[in-house]
Amino acid sequence: MKERLRTLRIYPALLALGGVVVAFSSAWAGEDAGMSLLNNRCASCHNLRGPAPSSIHALWARKAPDLFYAGNKFRRKWLISWLQKPVRIRPAGEFYADHIKPGPKRDMVDESTLKPHLALSAADAKLAADALMKLRAHDDLIAKEQVPEGTISTSMGSLVFDKFLGCMACHRIRKDFGGLSGPELYTAGERLKPRFMASYIRSPQAWDPKIWMPNKHVSDTRIIQLVHYLQALSKGGSHE
Repeated sequence: MKERLRTLRIYPALLALGGVVVAFSSAWAGEDAGMSLLNNRCASCHNLRGPAPSSIHALWARKAPDLFYAGNKFRRKWLISWLQKPVRIRPAGEFYADHIKPGPKRDMVDESTLKPHLALSAADAKLAADALMKLRAHDDLIAKEQVPEGTISTSMGSLVFDKFLGCMACHRIRKDFGGLSGPELYTAGERLKPRFMASYIRSPQAWDPKIWMPNKHVSDTRIIQLVHYLQALSKGGSHE
């Protein structure tokens, strides 16, 4: 009888302990699930571990943007939305020369050579986004930047962006206006963190040593103007 009473006293404690173990197991499972998803579904195209390509040949062979510093770069809210309904950010793919054809007036994107990005369920998009937010290989570069709140007129921003720095040769500021070799920038303010934008403008090669985007040695004032301009562009509604 005494043995039975002792068992009855211990049983609730064991149940509670079991609950703790289950809780810890679930936490670890949740933490691992996002990275497992990235490894299984994204790593064949994206570099999740670094480093960035160290030669032109390796850069040309890259299938998709590096993600080992995604947590420094992207906004989580945008990632969750975009991963469910991906829209092409680079009009001519990762490497421009592989995806263009001659047009009547200028080079055109050869859509037949481009593959759609896979779409994730809402649950998987959140798992992936949370895992990506933990990939922060360049906190050191981010820490060097400060982007004060502010605004700039789109006309002044366009002057800096196009006339002073020539960025439109490679980047689009509307769906059908601008260059094709770089990512479009009319949604940059939605998808990119301000301090990442500032740091990348300051020195693209600090992030991607062999990237063809030139370092134009942009002044601090111009960098802030450009970040504010990109933020203003992202508020342009349809971006048409």
